[in-house]
Amino acid sequence: MRTVLSKELGGPETLVLENVADPAPGAGEVLVDVAACAINFPDTLIIRDLYQMKPPRPFAPGGEISGTIAALGEGLSGWAVGDRVIAGLGAGGLAERVVINAARLFRVPEGIDLVAASALLMTYGTTIHALKDRGNIKAGETVLVLGAAGGVGLSAVELAKAYGCRVVAGVSSEQKASAARKAGADEVVIYGRPPFDKEQSKALAQQFKDAVGPGGADIVYDIVGGDYSEPALRAIAWEGRFLVIGFPAGIAKMPLNLTLLKSCDIRGVFWGAFTARDPQRNAANIAELFDLWQAGKIAPLISETYPLERAHEAIAKLEQRGAIGKLVVVMDGAGQAS
Repeated sequence: MRTVLSKELGGPETLVLENVADPAPGAGEVLVDVAACAINFPDTLIIRDLYQMKPPRPFAPGGEISGTIAALGEGLSGWAVGDRVIAGLGAGGLAERVVINAARLFRVPEGIDLVAASALLMTYGTTIHALKDRGNIKAGETVLVLGAAGGVGLSAVELAKAYGCRVVAGVSSEQKASAARKAGADEVVIYGRPPFDKEQSKALAQQFKDAVGPGGADIVYDIVGGDYSEPALRAIAWEGRFLVIGFPAGIAKMPLNLTLLKSCDIRGVFWGAFTARDPQRNAANIAELFDLWQAGKIAPLISETYPLERAHEAIAKLEQRGAIGKLVVVMDGAGQAS
């Protein structure tokens, strides 16, 4: 089978395409014919040894896949060859076949395309955990989403709207603003690129305040970090919840006096650890996501697809923050970058 391997420390240009032997499932495992592998921000980090998980080389990046079960390991029940599934791997997804512990599988309902399904788990799984379990979201609240045009950001816009909230989207271009509006955002703030000096930070805070309204944002969904975080915190509501998701713009230094003045919370969201600690609640969240999808309330946006031999291009584009929605590598070569 073909796979994309990280054999040396470095960026996407260091990845190589090779033919390797097919893996075989052991007890409690399944072999999956991969249909598609969605690209996520951790893929840009893991190949540089900057992610919390550092698999030994050579390894294939790619943390979430969709596909069809090709073989079952010894003693496994509840699954059958031909079942359509999605799974989170951490790494290993950029390959035509992968072995996965059956406990990590989720069944894909009929009527949902497998390529589209590959874009659900990490983005919407993170967001439903963030908004429901950490954000205690309620209908009628106002949600400010930073980085609202990427895969995770668009999932936050869609899910917040599905839960009956008003959504303000923060993005860096008019093209991204259009995507956020199409996903349901009620207001959009277009911000510049950091670093911000004191006056620029103050001006951005005022933009956020004007957009969320006098009551402030009940939830701030921050997947960007860096110089964007403090201005967003300044626009939070009394007893608001500031959700920390990720840091592609850097780790923010937050003035904690604002948490006192606003009586607000800063809450970390570590979806990966949550899935290991509470797999039953995570499974219920994923089932709810498929219900919302089938009800037409969410739909993952895949803006570009790539064949396996061009997987490095997808990782590079995401690293450069050029993606709108999700970038997906399709194993049969049918998808092409556009």
